[in-house]
Amino acid sequence: MRGKVKKPVWLTLALFIYVTAMAVYFLPRNTEIGSTEKYVILGVSYVIVLALWFVLRKKEEMRERRKEDIMNKKTNKNEKSSF
Repeated sequence: MRGKVKKPVWLTLALFIYVTAMAVYFLPRNTEIGSTEKYVILGVSYVIVLALWFVLRKKEEMRERRKEDIMNKKTNKNEKSSF
């Protein structure tokens, strides 16, 4: 059985698809800016999505580590009180 898809994955994938769809739809129709600006905007958008993925992944790792620490403290406290 496969695990649950984590928030950084589905959110980043959704934003990646959104940025790509907007680029495919709007950038060819926009004649007011040059080609270089179009590619820079697209590149920066992808960098922002990638940075968001890293931040969300680190945040989730910290949350998991915090949960483990809390569980370890509870088990250690229970072991000490049983003596």
